[in-house]
Amino acid sequence: MIKNLKRTLSTQKWREGLSGYLFFLPALILLSLFLLYPMAMAFYYSFTDFYLLTPQKKGFIGLENFTYAFSDNEFRTAFKNTVYFVVLVVPLQTAVGLGLALLVNKKLRFTIFYRTAYFSPVVMSLVVVSILWTFLYNPNEGFFNQVLESLGFAKQPFLTSPNQAMNSIIAMSVWQGAGFQMLIFLAGLQTIPGVLYEAASIDGANAWQKFKNVTLPGLKNVSIFIIITITIAAFKLLIQPMIMTQGGPLGSTRSLVYYTYQVGFAYRDVGYASALAVLFTVIVLIISLTQRKLLTEDRG
Repeated sequence: MIKNLKRTLSTQKWREGLSGYLFFLPALILLSLFLLYPMAMAFYYSFTDFYLLTPQKKGFIGLENFTYAFSDNEFRTAFKNTVYFVVLVVPLQTAVGLGLALLVNKKLRFTIFYRTAYFSPVVMSLVVVSILWTFLYNPNEGFFNQVLESLGFAKQPFLTSPNQAMNSIIAMSVWQGAGFQMLIFLAGLQTIPGVLYEAASIDGANAWQKFKNVTLPGLKNVSIFIIITITIAAFKLLIQPMIMTQGGPLGSTRSLVYYTYQVGFAYRDVGYASALAVLFTVIVLIISLTQRKLLTEDRG
């Protein structure tokens, strides 16, 4: 009797395990085909002189691509541009997302309309948004210069100036992505118990003290998630400079990913582009792990 029971339980566990692996199999195949295999091939090509038009002549060259990257001025400029973009976009987009979440969390009229309006740029294609903002930034007849002119200010070159192009892209990126952070912050705000605010009010806390001592601690884990995801997404900057400036003017908006794309597909140097992709992966991995360690998450 006991042996039959054990045999039945064992068979049931085996079936459950098999069902789990069968459910996991399609995802594993897709991940292997479109993520793991390309990553492995990029790692392999990074040690070769693979030129796209003569793939049969590729040969092993060791670390030559990596050593060249550190002496490549265009790579250093692209790295500096990317870091500049990340350093500004992460705090700005986090702050704007939090501000919007605090606004739409209030019980006001048309709250659903505002939530939809703030979130709508997120669901728009980034290519479409980039083209739209290129028209808005037009130095002659763009909307922003029309507004500046009507207010008595001089027109600005925006995307055609090396000093303003990256900042213009940052402004557009913050506008486009803040709605997603707003939604996550909003979900976090609604998990903070109302009794904490009531207790703070009884203690005589003002609005700033409630925000500082109740809201911010309650959003700590959400904030960590948002900061890490924005950082990773910001490092992958590609569409905006590709559509709006083509990396110019004077390389002021060329990002690491866009430079890697240009090396691989415009210059056809797949070996060097693969080495840049490997370096990019290592850089993002180190920064993400450092952020994860510094921004300790509360558990419990």
